[in-house]
Amino acid sequence: MKREIEFILNGQPVRAQARGGQTLLELLREELGLTGVKEGCGAGECGACTVIVDGKALTSCIFPALEVEGAAVTTIEGLAAHDGSLHPLQEAFVQHGAVQCGFCTPGQILSAKALLDFNPHPSEEEIRTALEGNLCRCTGYQQIIEAVKAAAEDKP
Repeated sequence: MKREIEFILNGQPVRAQARGGQTLLELLREELGLTGVKEGCGAGECGACTVIVDGKALTSCIFPALEVEGAAVTTIEGLAAHDGSLHPLQEAFVQHGAVQCGFCTPGQILSAKALLDFNPHPSEEEIRTALEGNLCRCTGYQQIIEAVKAAAEDKP
């Protein structure tokens, strides 16, 4: 049985039909066509499906879609400006070679954004802790850490 839910998606109000048992990942990809959110493990362990809900990074593959009623959800599609210019975190990932195969990149960037929104100037240890739930199969961890540090240094 489906229920209509309303929430803010990437800054825009959205109405969607969600069914009981449906994950936020399924709603975003299948119903709303946002394919930047990826399914890796399907168990909330790899971070490929990370999105931001009300300021917190969470794994959308285990988060019930019905729970976003009234919430603000940000996906990787919501970071770039309307003119197509990259968000500073996206730019830092490119500049520091933190994008390898790209599968983990949206989740890594959104976890980093949630951190920097909460703590604009984190230590390297805080960055590592914030990203520890995001696995990179290409082992690009050092470049990812460097990209987040660079983005934090550029914040006022």
